[in-house]
Amino acid sequence: AAGGGGGPFPRSAAASSSGRNSRDRAALPKRHFCDCCCSRTKPRYLTTDPGLCEPRTEPHPPTPKPFRNPSKIPSSMTLSQSFKDMLAVAPAPTQPISKTNGGVPVAPAPEVKAAHTSGPRPKASALLKEKYNLKGVQESENDRAEIVIVCEPEGTSLQMGGLHPRASLYEKPVNLEAAKTAHAEFRNVMREKGVRVLTVREILAYGTEDHVGARVDLEDFAVQALTYQLAKDGRMEDIEEADRYYLSDEYKRKVLEHMSVPQLIDTILINPTVHLAPSYRDTGLTATYSFQPLSNLVYTRDQQITTCRGVVMGSLRSPQRALEVSLMRFCFAKLGVPVVGEVQLPGYLEGGDFFPAGRDLALLGIGLRSNLAAARQLMDGDLLGTRRLAVVRDDFEQHQDRMHLDCVFSILSDNLCIMLEEMMGDASPTRRLVDEYVRGADGRYALERTDVEFSRYMREQGYEIIPIAPAHQLLYGCNCLNLGEERIVSVHQDTARAIVKSPHFHGDVQCIDYSPITSMYGAVHCSSQVIKRAVRR
Repeated sequence: AAGGGGGPFPRSAAASSSGRNSRDRAALPKRHFCDCCCSRTKPRYLTTDPGLCEPRTEPHPPTPKPFRNPSKIPSSMTLSQSFKDMLAVAPAPTQPISKTNGGVPVAPAPEVKAAHTSGPRPKASALLKEKYNLKGVQESENDRAEIVIVCEPEGTSLQMGGLHPRASLYEKPVNLEAAKTAHAEFRNVMREKGVRVLTVREILAYGTEDHVGARVDLEDFAVQALTYQLAKDGRMEDIEEADRYYLSDEYKRKVLEHMSVPQLIDTILINPTVHLAPSYRDTGLTATYSFQPLSNLVYTRDQQITTCRGVVMGSLRSPQRALEVSLMRFCFAKLGVPVVGEVQLPGYLEGGDFFPAGRDLALLGIGLRSNLAAARQLMDGDLLGTRRLAVVRDDFEQHQDRMHLDCVFSILSDNLCIMLEEMMGDASPTRRLVDEYVRGADGRYALERTDVEFSRYMREQGYEIIPIAPAHQLLYGCNCLNLGEERIVSVHQDTARAIVKSPHFHGDVQCIDYSPITSMYGAVHCSSQVIKRAVRR
């Protein structure tokens, strides 16, 4: 046994490692916690690239003991960039959400400085000790993006969705490993442009190792996702009285208390139901399982919108996505981001239909997903903060390939947009029509104009339009992301070229391969939620 070379590496590798001199050890590549599959203190994978994952390999020495204090982590090991961004914007989760006014710090505090501002950046450990009143705001699609929330395509929930893509609202079969790589590149591109990028998994895990309140919050949310119920045609009287405890919430909470943080997160994301029946032997019960996985959470655009007023929770059409809104609300509470409102049934609101165009104007597409009832709730609740709302009606098509407004349109600058060519013009059979609502002196919105063809309306607002061919729209040419100041992330090369060739465009376009993600029916605009943009004054 003494010569067996115990541990994660073969004896030969260990021997060669121990023989290295200090200069050789110093030359080893830095190791990073990966974004998508590791908790801060219990990494399962390490990588030399902070955006990509790969299993540990022999050249790496064994994983050191976890460090609970970020300020004490040695220079040879860095936290994932997502976690660094988390430390820079989130309040310390020292109290359960129920005791912090729904996640909003009670005492006002200064806002976090934007990532692009000059001057020394405070250390993450110092930021963690302060409380921030982080208010979501997005006045214009062309304002500089500061904080973006994404959900990496990781875990069992995505694997389940990939088993039957069509029923999971995907366009085509999915290669999850390729999707992880593409999404990591997207995150890297945003960070290179000064954006803080937070991932849903790391928001959920944030603080759970060091603060009991954060751990309890996560368990409480998991209680909503995990369901125990009698199997079909089962009767409670068939269950032994002593075994009925194992169908109770008390037992469920006990189970969740013993789970690791990654287990809890996976439980939430697979949204399982355990169907219990008497076995009349062994432990007295037998179980079958069903799942409603959150396999579309990678598209973090849809569960909410961010307006001049702040974050407004949406209402999703598809029953497969019912839990997503609650989960994102939980994430905002952990970050201390106030939610200023929520659309209720019969309203339907999905974030891919919303575009902010300045303090004066916002646009909302209605048709296959969002509806007029949601638009009225936004206006009646004064949740927009703009003088006008342009409701862009899809009356004539309502096709899955163009389900949201961001599938056929995007704002590139203060006076330039792209638009699907075949829907432009009064003669188009798939034209969109605009109803314009204007807020009066009494604060109420009233319908001022109706049935204005969309391209004509945008030109009246001072926008030049780059037409996008139907074949390019199907390849997500219109679904680009403006990080502000005409800095565009595109997923389609021909569309990117058309943008830069326009005499009206004066910014920068970066094109990335996002095809593994677009297989799930969305591109970079769909899979990002900008919750904070710099306000121009």
